[in-house]
Amino acid sequence: MGANDQLFGIHGASLALRSQRLAMLASNIANAATPNYKARDIDFAKALDLATAQGKDANEAASASVAYRVPLQSSLDGNTVELNTEQTEFAENAVQYRTTLSFLEARLSTVMQAIRGE
Repeated sequence: MGANDQLFGIHGASLALRSQRLAMLASNIANAATPNYKARDIDFAKALDLATAQGKDANEAASASVAYRVPLQSSLDGNTVELNTEQTEFAENAVQYRTTLSFLEARLSTVMQAIRGE
């Protein structure tokens, strides 16, 4: 367990994974009209487990946890992006990202107070 793991706990890995998931979901949204584009997503729980329990870094954990999304309705052009689904997942992940960031900010504030002797 590294110094960052002791200081930030699960939140450091969580923030990195949520950031990668935001990028992937944004890519899905950007490619909503691209023929034959296959929507992908990160299985966050699996990635977090790989990053924490198995000690993989966030990039390895995210890569090992990517899966193609199965659409509810197939499209004629082979694109599997369902814009409503992607936008909902993006919004939920963004809220969770901000919550994780708030935990980290509070932790850093506590550490800074301890360093200053307050």
